[in-house]
Amino acid sequence: MWPIDRPPKWVDRSQELAALRAGVQALRHGEGAAVWVEGEPGIGKSSLVVEALAGVSELGWDIGWGMADQLAEQLPLSVIQDCLQVRLTSPDPRRAHAAGLLRSQRLGLFADGDASVSGIEVLMALADELCAAAPTVMVIDDLQWADDASLLVWHQLAASIDQLRLLLIATCRSDPRRSQVQQVRTSLARRGGALVTLGPLPETDVADIVTAMLGAPPEDTLRRLTAQAAGNPLYLRELVDALERERAQASSAAEVSTAQEKMPASLAAVLNDRLSSVSAQAAQILRTAALLGAKFTVTDLAVLLRRPVSELAAGLQEAVAARILVGSDSELAFRHQLIHQALYASMPTALRTALHAEAARELAATDADVLSVAQQLLSAAGAPGEGWARAWLIQAAPALTTRARPGCLARALLAVGAYDEAAEQAGAALPAMTDPVRRAETSSVLARALVSAGRSDEAITTVRQVLASPGLPRTWQARMLALLAMLERAATGELDAADETARQALTLAEEVGDPFATAHALTDLWLSHGIRRDHGAALGYIDQALQVLGDDPGYTDLRSFALDGRIFTLQNLDRWPEAELALRQARKSAQRSGGPDRTTWVTAAVLRYWLGQWDDALAELSTDEDDVPGLTYTFLRERWPALLVHGVTALIAGRRDQRTTADRHLRAGLALPVLTIPDRENRDFLVAAHAVALEQRGETRQAMQALAAIVPRRDGEMSLTHQWLPDLVRLAVAVGDRPMARATAQACQAEASAETKPARAAAASLRCQGLLRSDPVPLRDAVAHYRTVGPATELPAAVEDLAVVLAERGQLEEARAALNEAVSLYEGLNARWDIRRADSRLRPYGIRRGVRGPRGPRAATGWAALTPTEVKVAALVARGDSTSEIARGMFLSRRTVQTYISRILAKLGVKSRVEIVREALRQGISA
Repeated sequence: MWPIDRPPKWVDRSQELAALRAGVQALRHGEGAAVWVEGEPGIGKSSLVVEALAGVSELGWDIGWGMADQLAEQLPLSVIQDCLQVRLTSPDPRRAHAAGLLRSQRLGLFADGDASVSGIEVLMALADELCAAAPTVMVIDDLQWADDASLLVWHQLAASIDQLRLLLIATCRSDPRRSQVQQVRTSLARRGGALVTLGPLPETDVADIVTAMLGAPPEDTLRRLTAQAAGNPLYLRELVDALERERAQASSAAEVSTAQEKMPASLAAVLNDRLSSVSAQAAQILRTAALLGAKFTVTDLAVLLRRPVSELAAGLQEAVAARILVGSDSELAFRHQLIHQALYASMPTALRTALHAEAARELAATDADVLSVAQQLLSAAGAPGEGWARAWLIQAAPALTTRARPGCLARALLAVGAYDEAAEQAGAALPAMTDPVRRAETSSVLARALVSAGRSDEAITTVRQVLASPGLPRTWQARMLALLAMLERAATGELDAADETARQALTLAEEVGDPFATAHALTDLWLSHGIRRDHGAALGYIDQALQVLGDDPGYTDLRSFALDGRIFTLQNLDRWPEAELALRQARKSAQRSGGPDRTTWVTAAVLRYWLGQWDDALAELSTDEDDVPGLTYTFLRERWPALLVHGVTALIAGRRDQRTTADRHLRAGLALPVLTIPDRENRDFLVAAHAVALEQRGETRQAMQALAAIVPRRDGEMSLTHQWLPDLVRLAVAVGDRPMARATAQACQAEASAETKPARAAAASLRCQGLLRSDPVPLRDAVAHYRTVGPATELPAAVEDLAVVLAERGQLEEARAALNEAVSLYEGLNARWDIRRADSRLRPYGIRRGVRGPRGPRAATGWAALTPTEVKVAALVARGDSTSEIARGMFLSRRTVQTYISRILAKLGVKSRVEIVREALRQGISA
């Protein structure tokens, strides 16, 4: 059951045990708990956990124990997979399915972040399913060595512990050097998780342990020696074992000869001395095994030693009998991490590096698991520069992208956003490549890395050089042309040239029958036609791309990009219900492929903003205030989504007069550089939010100037400036800047004229013209459009503008009716600032709202405080659905569902899903 033995002699630690056993009791009652056990190496952290969990194996709980080590740090999610026992051969279909999803992950053209994100989603979903099925215990031993992805999983599980039947335990060294580990600990403490710190054992407990080991109380000489162990149980046991093996004891079992009163030179030497208790053959086996990590398979060990397993059996059994190794399912493990570390550190660095490189080659030659080979290559420092290693890394890239540490492959470096390093790796690999397909693949990686690093000219040069190279397969000609079209648009904004290149790519791709190049070329044409505002044609191109891609799992990322484009285009065509349906299809596609739906978070939030579903928009974007800075998905470290995350959140907060929240997101968003066209295309919400903040401070002219930054739209830029131009006209009129108001209205009319089918820009232009000329006719037309077509967020603003213009013309009763309607609509959005602004705009005309007065404030707590979506989620929780099941049924991300559940818990003032169920039943709610 456990990877380490239960201590033969347990000493006190009553307070520390109580903290862990409180977690066990909570789990017995269906509640989750997270416990962090820390202390110096060997202080007994793992033993404490084993003692606290004694007896739980008979309860039918799902129990997993993962052990991290220095080598595991380089392999994302290996520790969590180990803990959850995720294996293709698992008899549990849930675990086998998860293992299959992890193995099937592939890196593609539009991989936009951490290559481990897909694996994180898979393992989080598995943990959720396990907890829904039975109380679950997860122990991660030596968390300080865990990779960043595993740390993120542990952190997210701890953050949602109130929603899970899970006892989550971590053991960690005190004061870990890695800031990410410290941040995870800080986050847990802030949430009220249990922190258990183990200090040295008191002298009486030390004496008890020595007595148990030797059968008699220690005398003074031995007490002086064991005092040098400083109350550390492992050091103590290893020291006494070493002394006993040296036969330093006198005639009595308790009296140690004074001839050996000196502590061994170092703890490492004491631990290494364990090898003296086994034969030379077993010692050699153990030294080699140390290269494989704290846990290893006998098969891999046999490969490294170039000996059959049968010849290793006796030595391994000897090491197990000496309590140096222990069995762990299909693997063997060093009994304690320190024993492994001592053996590993005893090898000179140069020798160790060379041995890792040799081990990698031996394992690769036998087609060993790619993780085993990658672990050795990644541990070989600068050694794996040989041709075989480079070729192997390229060939293994699809598997390693989600399972091996980013840092050794150009593909993985590109996926995690290390663009300059990816370009360097790809550029270094190209000279050694003679295969034209491999050269094309790596050149594609190089080009994408260069453009992402802001080196677009170099990227275009790279692609053109590849296209001019002899022997380039026609499939790769098509793919490179499609890539070139994308780069030309981004770098130069020359849409005609980009279109010509895209059409060449499309023709060639269709001739060779390559779906990827075909769809890529079609997305190029979608983009250019969207920029021209020919949204009807753009929709046709994106639909063709999706039809070509079908459901092939190899094109998951490109299909996700295309689905996102379809949602965007349907919004531009004012086809809002279809846009919502397309969002559901995008999430269904992500669920079907087993990949994360992170690409839909911002897309969904923007859509829900315009639909007036502001609470749901915030739920899509919500990141816990305690989220660990260094462990967010790499996707959110990119500038363009970060600009939107902060922009949408700040704009909603500003319009709701939640100024502290708005200011925090404004500061974060405005600190981001705007360097590329995608940056400019996605900064508009942030600019609008900044203008709102300035207007709230009475700085109306500055607000106008800030919002004016979105115009003019540059060549090749998609930015939907028309969304914000009516507000710019309003601000310009307010400060008496008629030239700015006229120029803005003209810019909006130009956007409307570019639309091949009148839609959003046309409606925005009506508002601009009405405000500029103080004419209610175009404003009435705009209001009628928004009533009939949407979006919901535009309607109250247009009605407010109409009220002001009617008041200016002396039509006071109609103006009052329009004001009342606008305020009612704003109240539905909880847009308190908009209500204040509308009142202030009408007040000079003596217009006040009707006697109905403002709607009462929204309840902050209790069932009445829940939004409609939260009520639906609560009903599904009451039905017994897991987080993953709710996400699938509502076409949301697991992360968004977790946000809803956290909000429900907070509003109801409860701590577990069980209490949500009780409250739902009291309310008579059912799914």
